[in-house]
Parts: sequence; structure tokens; C-alpha cells
Amino acid sequence: MKKPSDKSPRRTGAQLKAAIRRQPSVFAVYTILRLIVLATLVSSILRGEYESAFICLLVLVLFMLPFFIQQNFGIELPSTLEIIILLFIFAAEILGELKCYFITFHHWDTMLHTTTGFLCAATGFALIDILNRNSRIKFQLSPIYVALVAFCFSMTVGVLWEFFEFGMDRLFQMDMQKDTVVNSITSVMLDPTNSNIPVTIDGITSVQVNGQELGFGGYLDIGLYDTMKDLFVNFIGAVVFSAIGYFYIKHRGHGKLAKAFIPTITDKADSAAPPENTN
Repeated sequence: MKKPSDKSPRRTGAQLKAAIRRQPSVFAVYTILRLIVLATLVSSILRGEYESAFICLLVLVLFMLPFFIQQNFGIELPSTLEIIILLFIFAAEILGELKCYFITFHHWDTMLHTTTGFLCAATGFALIDILNRNSRIKFQLSPIYVALVAFCFSMTVGVLWEFFEFGMDRLFQMDMQKDTVVNSITSVMLDPTNSNIPVTIDGITSVQVNGQELGFGGYLDIGLYDTMKDLFVNFIGAVVFSAIGYFYIKHRGHGKLAKAFIPTITDKADSAAPPENTN
């Protein structure tokens, strides 16, 4: 009798059951969110909102990413980190895009970008730490360097995302870089002497474009404030996780907070590494 391959449905089903027994809280959150997304998908199709239906399908696929990563790359995601990932996907796509939380709740986008900085730092940290702990790879970095790489990885992803938002806004007339109403502007272009002297206009309460009042009660900044705010909160999230990662490596095996967010290697052969360098 032929033994089922690792890619067979039976093998995948067994792996899924094992994952459920190992992380019941993750499965509970996954099930609840999946049912909500499925209900939203059916509702979108019935209303003829096919773009919303596509987003729902995308979310269902993204929900499977943690399981896919764990089964195909030998990486074990802690339950806390996996739940954060699932909630983040749901909050960004279903609540943010379909339910318009980005517009309804002023700080919704800020919260998500902070979480993005945290999760991307976790990803960068895991990539380096796994190499650091692999006995078959001659690769050993100090805790401070691993934390620095995690921070830089997170900030790079954040910058690339802002490039993407800017490109979508410029090329397809979207508004991914949300505008901000400000009541003061400073620009050297307002200097009548052309001497590169910044001139400030304070107390802006009314702005007209082509003779039409905008009605926003101030000057409409096109994306700059939003971009810088997103990068700043991404910075905060990256710093927080990088600090957690640093102390995790410094005191390997200690600290419940770190263990809740640090992915580990499921292959014991790969996890056997030389003693940690704590310099």
C-alpha cells in the first residue's frame, strides 16, 4: 500500500487537526472570523458588490497563510502572534475597507500601521533568528544586531508600502494616502522676494479651489501628514518588537512576553545551535 505523500489531502487534514489541538484559541478566533467573512461574502454577492466579494475571498486566502507558513517552512507561530495576524487581516480588509472604519474612526489607520510595524519586525526577527539558530549554517549574530535587522526590515516594508500608496494615488486617482485638514502652512513659495525665506499663514479656516469653497474649515494637505504619521507609528511598532526580540535572545528561553510573539523552529535538528553570543 502506497504511503500518503506529505502533500496529500489526508496528510494535510492530519496536520490541520494537530494544529487545532495544539492551538485551540487560534482555531476559535479563526472560525469566528471566517464565519463573519463568509456571511459578508454572501451578502456582497447578493447585493451585486463584486469588488467587496473579491476582498472577502482575498481575506479567506490570507487567513490560511499562518497555517501554510507553519506547515511548509517548519516555523511555529505562537498563539498570541497568530491571533494578532488574523485580527489584523480582518481589521484592515473587512472593517477598514468594507465597513469604512478608516473613515468612521479617525485613528483606525494609525492603529493598523502600528501593528504593521510590530508584525514586520517580528517577521524580520524570525528570518534572522532562525538562521542564527540553524546548526547547519555558520551564521551567528549578536542580539543587538538581530534586533537592528528586525527594526530595519520593518521600516523598509513600511517605506515600500508608502511608495505603493503614493503610486496608486498618482496613477489611478485613488486616495490611499488620506488627506489631512490643517490650519497653518509654511512655504518658501509664499515669499514675495524669492529669497528662500519660509512664510507662514496661520489661522486658515476657509479655502477655495476655482472659486468653490471646500468647506473643510482649513487647508487640505494631500497625503504628506498621513504618510509621515504612518511611518512614525510603524517606527514605534518596530522599536517595541525589536526591544522584545533583543531581550529574548539575550536571555534565551526566559520571559513569557517574548515567547508570546517570537516564532520558533519546529525541526529539532535545525534548532540545535551553538551557544548564544550575548555581546
